[in-house]
Amino acid sequence: MNNFITFIILYLILDLLFNQSYKLATKEMKNAGALTILIETLAALFCLVFVPFFEIKFPTDLTIYLLLILAIIFYTINDRLGTTVRSGIEASTYNIIKQLSTVFMIIMGIFFFKEPIVIKKIIGIVFIIFSNIFVFYQKGTFKWNKYLILGIIANLCYAIALFIDVNNSEIFNLPFYVFTTLFTPSIFIFFIEKIKFKDIIQEFQNGNKKAIITTSLSWGTMIICMLRAYQLGKVTIVAPLTSLSVILNVIVGYLFLGEKDHLVKKIIASILIIISVILIKG
Repeated sequence: MNNFITFIILYLILDLLFNQSYKLATKEMKNAGALTILIETLAALFCLVFVPFFEIKFPTDLTIYLLLILAIIFYTINDRLGTTVRSGIEASTYNIIKQLSTVFMIIMGIFFFKEPIVIKKIIGIVFIIFSNIFVFYQKGTFKWNKYLILGIIANLCYAIALFIDVNNSEIFNLPFYVFTTLFTPSIFIFFIEKIKFKDIIQEFQNGNKKAIITTSLSWGTMIICMLRAYQLGKVTIVAPLTSLSVILNVIVGYLFLGEKDHLVKKIIASILIIISVILIKG
């Protein structure tokens, strides 16, 4: 279990389960906030099962905890908006939009860390942006809608959270770290949106129970596998392999969710994203 390839394979399987089941869960939702809290909480609690299998360690520097809280605020926005966005677009399309977080991360690295401007990275950024435009460009016009806009905002927040929180997972017990980044946002959403416990219970009772449970079980475990793969392997190898999830979600969405609209465009966009990740991380 110390082989990064093992964790990449597990990540790809779990990513497919997560994205496809999350889409199914949103089809019957009544309250997006309540559904987000429900899935986040179940996912966070399941992460605790894995705590004994990883080294028990926690940082002593208070600054790290303050940065973690700041990052969690942006994780909260990403998770909450993500539920709404998934309800309005196909799972495969959401996974393509999700790659914009890589673009935002690179831009922030250039502006805040004064990282050098590398031509290969710029080409990679262009490919990711083009792939998104390509998917949403229909009949001579670019199809802006609220789900696309919210998706972009969500991934910007996700990138900011990662930027603030970079490398923190290695300082914590990994499953507990993932538990924290899932459970704390659920608390924030609960109080900010004034969600009632009965709303959460009803969301489970009236929703697609299998989809909700599958999404919850796969979410936290997926994050653990991804972070563990990055800890064990080289970024230049892990990143392109994990990006295979884009094209896998297109294929599975076509086969099981009937996501047949613009299939060829989504396949081309997925291939461009995989190439872009190879260029960016190379």
